Amino acid sequence: MKKLDFTDLDRDIALARIILSVVAMVSVYIDPTTAGGMFHLDSLALAVLAGHLVFSATIYVLLLSSRAVRTVPPISAAFDLFFATAVAFVTEGQTSPSYVFFVFAIIAVAMRGGLRATIAMTASCVGAYLAVTALSNGILVVHVMRAVYLAMAGSLGGYLGHQRAMFERRVHELEARADRESIARSLHDGYVQSLAGICLRLQSCKELLASNRSNEVQSEIEGLRAGVQREYDTVRTYLRALAGAAPPRASSRDTSDIRVRLEAQLEARGTIVEEVLNIMLEALRNARRHAAADRIEMDVRVVDDSIAISIRDDGIGFPDSTHPPWTIVSRVAELGGRVNLSSNGTTHLEVEIPNPDD
Repeated sequence: MKKLDFTDLDRDIALARIILSVVAMVSVYIDPTTAGGMFHLDSLALAVLAGHLVFSATIYVLLLSSRAVRTVPPISAAFDLFFATAVAFVTEGQTSPSYVFFVFAIIAVAMRGGLRATIAMTASCVGAYLAVTALSNGILVVHVMRAVYLAMAGSLGGYLGHQRAMFERRVHELEARADRESIARSLHDGYVQSLAGICLRLQSCKELLASNRSNEVQSEIEGLRAGVQREYDTVRTYLRALAGAAPPRASSRDTSDIRVRLEAQLEARGTIVEEVLNIMLEALRNARRHAAADRIEMDVRVVDDSIAISIRDDGIGFPDSTHPPWTIVSRVAELGGRVNLSSNGTTHLEVEIPNPDD
């Protein structure tokens, strides 16, 4: 089953964490009920809030790298709980912003972790809050009620997050079903009818051959070739439209053959190796058919826990280096990898795919 991509969501959460840190620092600074009064920030509270701001900015910067998106979210959830507890300890009072930090920690998990993870985070937040109050001034009724409200907010947030995920899954299923029906109609009304016509013409060629009418057979075959080429171009354009890709570029000349240098040293699952081979095959076809390249070099290596694929050709390049070939991008995305394309004199495509051991 394909794993969901939370990259953009994680970055949005990280940005919201930075905003929370700045707003909390300002609110504590202007709070007139603190021990130092308005426009005063205790040194310990300043240290904790400044540490949270540094932590928030660091997480956001790390999430800008595709390598970090798989490991940062669990770590950030643990630090969210830690800083919420620390803020509660240094700002405990009627107007303490710690409640917001606890709620943020719960919401951040609820947005991507599911109901079970949200309940676990809620229980941790309630336990941490009660522990802080017990160490500070003892647990009072007001503290117990705050913990109850926090548990209610966390449970409700987890439930609504779970329902949102279920609703989105249902919407995606309905959209996929509608897309399949549309594609089926297009294939039936267009390409299936064309294939039926080709079958009839092939039958006609068979009858002409049986009658020794070779000249008419040659003419019929030429018509078939032109028809098949036309349908091929139509199907290819249709597939690119389905993928949202730009129309293929027309090269200035046709390269019927190309020199290939291939170096590969790879140990991975069979399914991953198959996708790697498909990626290289698609790159070779693109270099031949569209880039008018004379030479292509492909290297495959295992680097740490990833598979690195480097593909370079001397073709005409891409007019927009921000849009790599959609077929390759879709395969890499299915495997949770990344694609980088540079086109300056020569086309250089770099692909990185996770290579799990289990």
